[in-house]
Amino acid sequence: MTAPEYEVHAIQYGRQMGRLAYENFTAPLPQGFDRHDAPMPMGFFVWLIRSADRIIAVDTGFAPAQARLRQREMVIPVAEALTGLGIDRAKVADVILTHMHWDHAGNQPLFPNARYHLQAREMAYCTGPCMCHSALQKPYAVEDVADLLRRIYDGRVQFHDGTSEIAPGVHVHLVGGHSRGLQIVTVNTRRGPIVLASDTAHYYANVESHHPFPLVENVADMLDGFRLLRRLAPSPAHLVPGHDPEVLRRFPVSLANGPPEIVRLDLDPLLT
Repeated sequence: MTAPEYEVHAIQYGRQMGRLAYENFTAPLPQGFDRHDAPMPMGFFVWLIRSADRIIAVDTGFAPAQARLRQREMVIPVAEALTGLGIDRAKVADVILTHMHWDHAGNQPLFPNARYHLQAREMAYCTGPCMCHSALQKPYAVEDVADLLRRIYDGRVQFHDGTSEIAPGVHVHLVGGHSRGLQIVTVNTRRGPIVLASDTAHYYANVESHHPFPLVENVADMLDGFRLLRRLAPSPAHLVPGHDPEVLRRFPVSLANGPPEIVRLDLDPLLT
């Protein structure tokens, strides 16, 4: 059976403009970054996968309360962006959480009828002994973890261990590194498999230079994740990092006369 070809949208719903290059790499900076204090803004993304008969959300983003708490700018609320794409949130069948960090797993109530997909070791990590350390708690919001826990009790969470098929042509792949249960998403499209790296690679520069992002649970797993991304992506143009505003420059906008923060990943890129 031939897998369907999906359309894939990247939505930059938030950003952090004052971020500097040294904050996005472990020291020393990779070759080509001459100034550690050079501006290197961060975008915050969710992704939307759609075929004729199925809608899958990848991550849910942060809510306004977390944006204020963490001093991040909300560019376009996730609900508003989905409405602009013509998405009925009640009809979203599946939500893939790449991991449970605060900027990826908020807004869960936006999808009242969805089944949530998560690597089992991610849930074990963010509810287990490691969370006795305040430094390891920091990337998580306890309200988001508790929300997903309630969904487990409601029978609306499916756990995965490694590589799994979510739908024909849509797979998750365990990688770890940035968080213990981080997963990559691959999607079949008209131009081949798109690889949604999420935080396996925050920026194109992380994977291109093989240089880790500093928020990391296991450095070796993060480096192995860069290699996995290269194996899964047919070309660099098929790889989509998790936080790089450059994505908005490389791909066409999803909606004619629509916001520039929503771009179409299954169409040929504007830049490579």
